[in-house]
Amino acid sequence: MALPIYRKRVTRSSGGDFASLVMLLGLGAFMALPMVYVISSAFKPLNELFLFPPRFFVKNPTLDNFKDLAILMSESWVPFSRYLLNTLIITIFGTAGHVLLASLCAFAICKHRFPGSRVIFNLIVMSLMFAPEVTAVPNYLTISWLGWVDTYWAIIIPSWASSLGLFLMKQFMEQMVPDSLLEAARIDGANEWQVFWRVAMPTVRPAWLTLIILSFQSLWGNTGSTFIYSENLKTLPHALNQIVSGGIARAGVGAAVALMMMIVPVTVFIINQRNVVQTMGTSGIKE
Repeated sequence: MALPIYRKRVTRSSGGDFASLVMLLGLGAFMALPMVYVISSAFKPLNELFLFPPRFFVKNPTLDNFKDLAILMSESWVPFSRYLLNTLIITIFGTAGHVLLASLCAFAICKHRFPGSRVIFNLIVMSLMFAPEVTAVPNYLTISWLGWVDTYWAIIIPSWASSLGLFLMKQFMEQMVPDSLLEAARIDGANEWQVFWRVAMPTVRPAWLTLIILSFQSLWGNTGSTFIYSENLKTLPHALNQIVSGGIARAGVGAAVALMMMIVPVTVFIINQRNVVQTMGTSGIKE
């Protein structure tokens, strides 16, 4: 005689839904305050920027800060477009290479068992404990020995070797890509590159979308002043920082610079956020 099956029905009152909504809206508004303040400060005239106590919202918005920034950039002997191009080259190639190499290495470590794979991964985890200041001198000596000082490669190549991306991709592939799925693809005639590109990478889409956001944000704000000395190779953050360092009189320009440096990474995050949230819930087959 079959035993009856009792199913527990989970219900939530409308009051609980409303309380959750209010709490989430409050937390979202609180987290958005720094961004709102940066946007508001970029349109403040100088007399409002120096108010004490400071005013959160702008009262008399103006575009003078952006006009002054445009004038200062036009007076530079290196065009503004050159600084922007340098930053785009470093950011795009650095991000693309980091995602590709981290994914390939993670796939090899977690899906191909070979002697020393566990030791290699443990070394990668240990490297996460070292602050950038600890490895600054060895990195400079290595890049100088390779002859990459004062070139784009001095920033692009080290970004490819970031251990954080490899660790992130390895953990996702280990949890979300079952070996049975890869074996099924191999039985169907897929070679190793097709297994990686058409099976593993779509499954771990949330991981490499998140990695794109992290890598893009890091490279976009990189001044490159440690390795790049030629003015025509310097990045946009370096040029903007030089303008802001002019003193108190350029406080308004500094607020405009802060907004310019923030808006691009935030836009990249907003574009990828929907894909990250969606694929986190739908991708992968778990054994």
